[in-house]
Amino acid sequence: MRPSAACTVAKVVVSLTLLVVGLGLLTFAADRFVLSASRVSTALGLSPILVGALVIGLGTSAPEMLVSALAAARGEIDLALGNVVGSNTANLTLVLGVTALVTPIVSRLETVRREGALMFLSLAAFTLLLWNLKLSRVESLGLLVAMFVAVVMLILWSNSDSRAGRAPKLSDEEEWKGSLRPEVWMGVGALAFTLLGADLLVRGASDLADDLGVSSAFVGLVIVSIGTSLPELATALAAARRGQTDLVLGNVLGSNLFNTLAVAGIAGLVGPGVADETFHNALVVMVIAGAVAGLFAFTGRKVDRWEGAMLLVLFLAFITVAV
Repeated sequence: MRPSAACTVAKVVVSLTLLVVGLGLLTFAADRFVLSASRVSTALGLSPILVGALVIGLGTSAPEMLVSALAAARGEIDLALGNVVGSNTANLTLVLGVTALVTPIVSRLETVRREGALMFLSLAAFTLLLWNLKLSRVESLGLLVAMFVAVVMLILWSNSDSRAGRAPKLSDEEEWKGSLRPEVWMGVGALAFTLLGADLLVRGASDLADDLGVSSAFVGLVIVSIGTSLPELATALAAARRGQTDLVLGNVLGSNLFNTLAVAGIAGLVGPGVADETFHNALVVMVIAGAVAGLFAFTGRKVDRWEGAMLLVLFLAFITVAV
């Protein structure tokens, strides 16, 4: 092997190592951070509504948020936005598709009508905003304002469900009543490792794009986005095994809502810029995935196994577009 080729292989191995180690840290540390956040919030007396709608909802988007923010700060706007678009599409196709193959996903009509419509509107607005392939700080601020409005609506809907007796019960972990101080420090430590994992993942992904001569948009749309969607996939499969399939759809809708408005908004504030032309096709597939998943859930109030298979086909189409 020629020296230059050996050097290239070594650089690719190092980049892949950083990416894998960063992804591993990010996945496990972020999961522990969400658990600590929910426990501390409960111990401080926050209502189950706020814990479910805000703490857990925002916490599960922490990997995407940190990765996109760090990527934007490094001037990698394609990597940052690719993570948002790719994660949204992976949640709607890969996560829902695989889970539906395990067991049909039954959903409440209220969830599809309200949270589903809100998520689809956010996807459509984000697509229109990014269609000129530019994301400015003013536009990013608009996304964050929309996120604030969405949070208020989620809280109002959750309060309405609670009064009507439709609010889901907290799990045993979320009803935890333990010592507060150790859990706070555990959460701080988990957040630190989450930040470290996100930094390693961004560095590895950015270097890998340079080493292989591929665009940062492709790395963000495919490699990084799938990696940061693995926690949602694991959570969805666990909920499906427990028969709590309504939580699967709710978590996907909430995660995509935070990704589209909060994650993209923060990334645009940190490092606005011009995106790659690849995003045109990727955005179209993302919106189609949202419409198809919503149609499946709305028509029969569930996503059957054959519909899950169709979503996985759509996921493969997204990968093809990204390539």
